[in-house]
Amino acid sequence: MAIFGSHTTRIKTGLALVGAVLALGYIDNFFLMWLFLGATYLLAFNEAAKLFGLERHNLTKYAAFLWLLAAIYPYGDDLFVLAGIFYAALVAYDPQEKDWKDFLPFIYPTAGMLFILTLYVEYGVHALLWLLVVVAMSDVGAYFVGKAIGKTKFSPTSPNKTMEGVVGGIVVATLSGMFVGEATVGLLIAFFISFGVSVSSIFGDLFESFLKRQAGVKDSGDLLPGHGGVLDRIDGYLFGAIVMLVLLRGLV
Repeated sequence: MAIFGSHTTRIKTGLALVGAVLALGYIDNFFLMWLFLGATYLLAFNEAAKLFGLERHNLTKYAAFLWLLAAIYPYGDDLFVLAGIFYAALVAYDPQEKDWKDFLPFIYPTAGMLFILTLYVEYGVHALLWLLVVVAMSDVGAYFVGKAIGKTKFSPTSPNKTMEGVVGGIVVATLSGMFVGEATVGLLIAFFISFGVSVSSIFGDLFESFLKRQAGVKDSGDLLPGHGGVLDRIDGYLFGAIVMLVLLRGLV
């Protein structure tokens, strides 16, 4: 059907991610989840470094060390802040050798991936499923509603997005997430959290589009044939996970 268009592979990837989490959730083992998220993180980190123009700076080894620390201290917000303090100290010590720009991939995608791991540690695999449903439904809902009635451009950063599609995606994702999250936090709180995560995921996608425009590339990578890079698949989750964890801590 023509309505599926070029987004068919994106939808399939979203469903595959849900399936992967279901499989990992059935096993529900911290080490396997850490390993899976770590592999995703390092691939996304390399792609982000390229988008920031830092691919020659050999920063991946530091990202790997940070993720190893997360295995024994899996509280992402703490590690993220400590990484920032550590790098600020290095810049202060030797400003001739260190550049603040080198820290950019330790903000994006590092913060989002650390928060995803912490979300799993603190709230279990059901929270990850909830996150996946909300972000995937934001994407799918925005596409179909935008295709059907979209007329108003949403942002010059992503000219294919329409305001009608974005609103439709948020509505679909909020209602879907509300029923998934109800078992964990109750219907009303699940509604507000799902809404916040959906909105943040839209801007997560928009932020990655901005980075690609700045770098002059269509996709963040070519690891997934026909799909683009890892960042292209997880951009909404990187923002959504941070908002979900903050809201869960604040509202529950």
